[in-house]
Amino acid sequence: MYTIKTLNAISPVGLAKLPASQFEIHNNVDDPHGILVRSADMHDMPLPDTLLAIARAGAGTNNIPIDECTEKGIVVFNTPGANANAVAELVVGALVSGSRNMVDAVNWAQSLKGSASIAKDVEKGKKQFVGPELRGKTLGVIGLGAIGARVANAAVALGMEVLGYDPYISIDAAWSLSRSVKHCVSLGDMLPQCDYLTIHVPYLPSTRYTINAQTLNMCKDGVRVLNFARGELVDNAALLEALNNGKVAQYCCDFPAEELLGVRGVVCTPHLGASTPESETNCAVMAANELADYLKNGNITHSVNLPDVSQPRMGGKRICIIHKNAPGAIADITSVLTASHLNIENMVNKGKKDVAYTLLDVTGSLPADLAAQLAALPAAIRVRVL
Repeated sequence: MYTIKTLNAISPVGLAKLPASQFEIHNNVDDPHGILVRSADMHDMPLPDTLLAIARAGAGTNNIPIDECTEKGIVVFNTPGANANAVAELVVGALVSGSRNMVDAVNWAQSLKGSASIAKDVEKGKKQFVGPELRGKTLGVIGLGAIGARVANAAVALGMEVLGYDPYISIDAAWSLSRSVKHCVSLGDMLPQCDYLTIHVPYLPSTRYTINAQTLNMCKDGVRVLNFARGELVDNAALLEALNNGKVAQYCCDFPAEELLGVRGVVCTPHLGASTPESETNCAVMAANELADYLKNGNITHSVNLPDVSQPRMGGKRICIIHKNAPGAIADITSVLTASHLNIENMVNKGKKDVAYTLLDVTGSLPADLAAQLAALPAAIRVRVL
């Protein structure tokens, strides 16, 4: 029986993936085996020795102490793609509403309440909200993952010319992308052609301020910029300067900041990207499935700190070892198994930076102290026998 702690309200559909016959779910327990979390900040939270895995029902993991988890052999999962449709739909809505100045137009129309001549005022005032159609315009998409690919495909369906830039595009994303999307080998190749620009990459130290003074200077005058990925991907100071000098016509983002609010030409939504019932359910289901598969079978899928390793059970016992990605680690592990007269039916090993994960299915009579023997190896971080 595994104990799961929830730090936020998790969709009941997701929790249903953790049957009561195998899992106990609590929101107040000190020694869980797994944690399901959405946005709760875990940086000051003690991580008990019992904790094996944390599943974030969402893509971003800034609220989780990743380095500490890795040192303790705690697998951290996220749910990439589970909220992709929700975010992509919001971006398409922002493309349309931003191009047609819908926010300013709606606010102005509301100000007509009480006027004795609303119809005349409308006909006289609407010209100040004229905006271009999307059809025939060029959209640049930075990042062609689950969200970026959906946005690109939707823009193609709207009749836009779509340029894509992603030096790390996955095979799955490439297969899902419309053949009409044109690949650019660099931002310098793409930016000068764009009437609209949208970014869909994860926030990392290397992607901070991807949109900055230099990249904005490459753009057409009057470009419209959208950011529904992470606020830190755009240098707000550079963006506001570009807005002030006419390089940028409008900035639509999902991350309000003090310097952005109340600025003409900036439209901020309150982090609505994944705020749909469907998205919350999808994220919860994926997170629960990832957590259950790891706790029961040792399989890792969509981890942010450990390599993805998954294989069907081959019978016998399964040994799961998180260890340092160091020379000789595999030889040490197999030596212990050989000395214990165990036969390895299947083995997978993968590394990710400084850590690695080895999954073995073995047959034979397991010594009572096998886990302790493996845990004593110099490279071992965490050992489980299932």
